[in-house]
Amino acid sequence: MVEMDVLVSLCKRRGFIYQSSEIYGGINGFWDFGPVGCELKRRIKDSWWKRMVQTRDDVVGIDTSIVAHPQTWIASGHVASFNDPMVDCKACKRRFRADDVPASEDGSTGHICPECGGELTEAREFNLMFQTHVGATADNASVAYLRPETCQSIFTQFKNVQMSGRMKVPFGIAQIGKAFRNEITPRNFIFRSREFEQMEMEFFCHPSESDKWYEYWISYRFEWFKNIGVKPEGLRLRPHEHRELAHYAKGCTDVEYKMPFGWSEMEGIANRSDYDLGNHMRESGKDLTYFDEGRKEKFLPYVVETSVGVDRTALAVLCDAYREEEVKGEKRVVMGFHPSVAPVQVGVLPLSGKLAEPAKKLEIDVRRHFVSEYDDAGSIGKRYRRHDEIGTPFCVTYDFESENDHAVTVRDRDTMAQDRIAIEKVVEYLRDKFAFSK
Repeated sequence: MVEMDVLVSLCKRRGFIYQSSEIYGGINGFWDFGPVGCELKRRIKDSWWKRMVQTRDDVVGIDTSIVAHPQTWIASGHVASFNDPMVDCKACKRRFRADDVPASEDGSTGHICPECGGELTEAREFNLMFQTHVGATADNASVAYLRPETCQSIFTQFKNVQMSGRMKVPFGIAQIGKAFRNEITPRNFIFRSREFEQMEMEFFCHPSESDKWYEYWISYRFEWFKNIGVKPEGLRLRPHEHRELAHYAKGCTDVEYKMPFGWSEMEGIANRSDYDLGNHMRESGKDLTYFDEGRKEKFLPYVVETSVGVDRTALAVLCDAYREEEVKGEKRVVMGFHPSVAPVQVGVLPLSGKLAEPAKKLEIDVRRHFVSEYDDAGSIGKRYRRHDEIGTPFCVTYDFESENDHAVTVRDRDTMAQDRIAIEKVVEYLRDKFAFSK
């Protein structure tokens, strides 16, 4: 397993992820995705959307605002109870989550600062929502919040989506979007940050069928991680024990991945009962029940939620893809991405600048079918190494012989094998290769 500092260095060097506002010293808990990283994220989101929405007839999409009516967060319980216990060091002024401070020798909560050994304050509750103001005046009446999760707006729009889309229960509503949590101690690179992206789906069903759908979505979602190339041995399902469950949940299971820092939650699948719709119906006074024509019954749907972090998934994919090999006495770093999520699928490389014109023409042809990149900077060896490190499955090299034999060399990232392929057959050859790897 790659060490985190090695991966962070690669991510910066190859344009996956940068520290936000780095020229000003950075800002803790915020990250910027570079040219290669944003393509990786987009590929992950496209894969999720295709599997969760486009290939199903019982799930539809929605895209809601980041700022919602503040009553939303009162009804959901976030204003009153979305808190973490926080302690401060009286000496170095560092701030910690109380549950991150090592326990004292007697097993009680720690009172010694893990940074300087100084005395810590008593724990106090800290609300994780970012507060802002809407309108021209900043007073109590204008207080609003950046959403800490994307699901609540799905609940508040349940009736509109159901009626306008003529949806029949059971059905789901999916959303991909940014969320914000003022984490006390963001850590582990992009795993726990203050701004992050979620892919969530709320599946509305009859209460008597919620257990069946809960088990269905656990299995369905676990398979997706393997489909995007995450190795099965690095994945596991962990059902929550009864003491871990939220008070409203009938059941919850996490998909976990073995990160360099240990087993960590990627996705949660939960049977949330009718807690959310019930709270919003009581708080708003609007009827959110559903009448089932087949059952001749009016009921408040139960909800099975699937919630996965885009950034956490990207980190798992990065960790899983990284490998080092020795080739002719030199270290070769390879990001072995599954072709479905590789930021660049095909690199087109002219052996010399003198061959730029025909190589560019070839890249334009390839681009119609694959995510491609034209690359003429540096020696051919250095370009191969760069594409290994950004995870490009195949590189196509246009050389001086190409003018005579009308063929190019296609190099496989994983085996480094090279095949000579007729230019008019390149797209067909690559299509067969990508089909084989699905």
